[in-house]
Amino acid sequence: MTDSPRFAFGRNWESFSHVISEDRIIASMDGLRRLLRCEDLAGKSFLDIGCGSGLSSLAALRLGANIRAFDYDQDSVETAQRLLDNAAPTGIAYTVEQGSALDEAFMSNLGSFDVVYSWGVLHHTGGMWQGIDLAAKRVAPGGRLALALYNDQGGASRRWLAIKQLYVKGPSPARWALVAAVGAWFESRAAFIRLARGQNPLPLADWRKRRQDRGMSVWHDLIDWVGGLPFEVAKPEAVFNFLRERGFLLDGLSTCASGHGCNEYLFVRNPTHE
Repeated sequence: MTDSPRFAFGRNWESFSHVISEDRIIASMDGLRRLLRCEDLAGKSFLDIGCGSGLSSLAALRLGANIRAFDYDQDSVETAQRLLDNAAPTGIAYTVEQGSALDEAFMSNLGSFDVVYSWGVLHHTGGMWQGIDLAAKRVAPGGRLALALYNDQGGASRRWLAIKQLYVKGPSPARWALVAAVGAWFESRAAFIRLARGQNPLPLADWRKRRQDRGMSVWHDLIDWVGGLPFEVAKPEAVFNFLRERGFLLDGLSTCASGHGCNEYLFVRNPTHE
């Protein structure tokens, strides 16, 4: 992890944890099924890199996986541990701990897993490509690597980086004003697009869809987006080439086209690759 100014990811996840409900857990389970292209994870070992609130770990537990989860941020570790302690099904193993995705010794000692999952995390480490490499090494032969990484928009990504730096360095009132301004811009633009298509301009349908996709919160995602520093981006072809060289085959891809947000990848490790 970098020593540069950093967004308090764990505090945001702790706040989000208070609105985690059964329908959000179910939505997260459905999101995992879509991403991993499976109906369940019974008997599978699952590594959650950057567990945040613990929602994805809980969803994987509910799908039958044995979980090992970690996060760099101690607030996230405590939040995820509390969620799993309160809501995990009985009889399924899980471990939540503090650790860095860039710590080679820590990562090596974790062992190998049927599924390695890191949604929207490695681009916040300050060493994204190193993080991807170390995550890939934890995938067992024939196992799956599921990633979500910010899309490289070129100049627009550099402007977003400047906004994030402004947020992290600013006082609390300025931070809230910046989040409100960015949120208003996003929603106004989306409303005009819906209106031009002859649709209801109100954002309720969009918010409902975002919640249904992974069980997440529009508000907490917005704060994460505006303040999330460190911040790196990648083009899909760069991620594909990087992991192909390491013996991975692309099994699923969902991009945000040329827009902001995350591209989702599902890779399978070639069992014959050395």
